[in-house]
Amino acid sequence: MNKKSILEPPVNGPLNGVKVLDMSRILAGPTCTQLLGDYGAEVIKVEKPGSGDDTRNWGPPFMKNVDGQDSNESGYFLASNRNKRSISLDISKDENVEIIKTLLKDCDVFIENFKVGSLKKYGLDYQSLSEGFPKLIYCSITGYGQNGPNSHKAGYDLIAQGYGGLMSITGSPDEEPVKVGVAVADLLCGLYACTAILAALNHRETHGTGQNIDIALVDAQIASLVNMGTNYLLSKQDPARVGNEHANIVPYQVFEVFDGHLNVAIGNNEQFKKFCDIINRSDLSKNKKYSTNIMRVSNRSELIPILKQELKKYKKDDLVDKMEKMKVPGGPINKLSEVFASDQVSARKMKIQMENKNSEKGFVELIGNPVKFSKTPVSYRHPPPFCGEHSDEILDEIMSKKDHKDIK
Repeated sequence: MNKKSILEPPVNGPLNGVKVLDMSRILAGPTCTQLLGDYGAEVIKVEKPGSGDDTRNWGPPFMKNVDGQDSNESGYFLASNRNKRSISLDISKDENVEIIKTLLKDCDVFIENFKVGSLKKYGLDYQSLSEGFPKLIYCSITGYGQNGPNSHKAGYDLIAQGYGGLMSITGSPDEEPVKVGVAVADLLCGLYACTAILAALNHRETHGTGQNIDIALVDAQIASLVNMGTNYLLSKQDPARVGNEHANIVPYQVFEVFDGHLNVAIGNNEQFKKFCDIINRSDLSKNKKYSTNIMRVSNRSELIPILKQELKKYKKDDLVDKMEKMKVPGGPINKLSEVFASDQVSARKMKIQMENKNSEKGFVELIGNPVKFSKTPVSYRHPPPFCGEHSDEILDEIMSKKDHKDIK
């Protein structure tokens, strides 16, 4: 969508030619820009000199450098910052703001996650930039959005999960509310941001103009409530925490078996009948109290204790095998060591290695991109960078050998 790249060798990704200036940090913005980079976009990450992205220090663990010592690249940072080059700029200096504006002359997308209004004093807010860059797509990620009574508040995943209702429906009913094991509000916000940017790029192709994208962690979290949120809007009843059970489907939960635990995810009445046959309790599927999902939900408190007692008689692998043969949904609850050692992960290339000259091993292991394009595959071109690793390179290419001693 832009002129041929002068920053990277050409790639065959669907976003080849798109250029992104990334002034975001932590997780939501970096998740978005890593995804754009995987799809072929050129991404320049602007970082604060010295410290860089906050997540660089969110460890241990850290990647070991060539000397066998901890680097400043934590596992958290490595997770969302490949396919980017890093330039360190102190935006409190006027000359560095001008460098950013020079970079923007060749960019399609600008993404930032500063507090509302923070970039205005540098002339890097949307209103200021849109005058000189009418085709620029400007994406702002904040905790609560650009307006509303909470717009001034900072955004954190934990706070978003709580404010947006997710924690109220996560966990066991007799315990405290629980957050999801990963920063799901940040991740969802990053994914929404990515799809919004792609939509804005398409709009620009048709209408020739850029636009501002305002996206909030809390909004993304509320949108993710899906059926649980709609259930409330229909019933006006706050849903209770049900642990690993499902609010609308029974049985759909974790069960203890003879040698561990497994998931059972019965999606329809025929599957329930087959499941009852497998555990030698066909009488349950014939009982009117349990024969349909509506009845199973209504009689959950009676049915689940019966199933719990029966499943303790079976070994995990035996039961999973029988369920697979009968096409009854279920499966193991893997530890991460089991996940990344699985044949499925290998077949789907969900664990990758990227060469990294800064690493003790000469490479770094990362989680692969889940999208499989038939004609324009994702590419892994740049390992997560050190802070400012490409400052000289980028300035030499873009700034025509301009003196930049004050930026190092």
